[in-house]
Amino acid sequence: MKAVFFDLDGTLLDRDASIREFSIQQYQRYYNQLSHIPQAMFTNRFKELDARGYVWKDKVYQQMEAEFTFKGITAEDLLKDYLDHFCQSCVPFPHVAECLSALRDMQLKLGIISNGRWDFQMASIQALRIEGYFEAIIISEEVGISKPDPRIFQRAMARIGVMPSGSVFVGDHPVNDAEAAKSCGMEAVWKIDPHWEEPAVDWKIDSLKELPVIVNKIREKSHRHGVFAGDKNDHKSRGEEIF
Repeated sequence: MKAVFFDLDGTLLDRDASIREFSIQQYQRYYNQLSHIPQAMFTNRFKELDARGYVWKDKVYQQMEAEFTFKGITAEDLLKDYLDHFCQSCVPFPHVAECLSALRDMQLKLGIISNGRWDFQMASIQALRIEGYFEAIIISEEVGISKPDPRIFQRAMARIGVMPSGSVFVGDHPVNDAEAAKSCGMEAVWKIDPHWEEPAVDWKIDSLKELPVIVNKIREKSHRHGVFAGDKNDHKSRGEEIF
């Protein structure tokens, strides 16, 4: 086992907590324009329309503007504020740094594979202060491919120089993360989220503090089955293809 790759939102970044914190701060920044809307209503509707990040915020704010009739501010103003300030509200899941440090101490290479816009996702990663742990950060906008397309996983593995049999992927989405990684030949670890239907994978965690133990179990399984994941040069020397 050579590398562990992570999803970002819902896996390293506690997106629900971050969205809630951001919407409260945004409401306070624009209190004079939004005070006719109860704060709880503004925050809850924003989170609801956001749909766990699967609806881009231009649509979210346009819908909120139609429902609440903003005064002295537009949906475009609030969207710009979101782009400028969301990173200031980023909340990590517990044990993020502890987990990443433990995996690095295990001589594993680390990477991120995330859908989203490059500048926005990188700002979140930097806000969490975790950028330095990763040898590869692949954002869908940068490469023009989005999960669950297998090519984005292959691109990340190629950047680090590892094969699927030597790679683990950790994510919260059952299709875009767990099943997609498994279909690529990677070991998939599902970070349990009761919002989603459970995927058909062998490994599950509730908390990132469990991950180093799970990775050790995957290593043991690999050894039992005689699978030894080589690095890029090892596979080239045996005439095998590296993505």
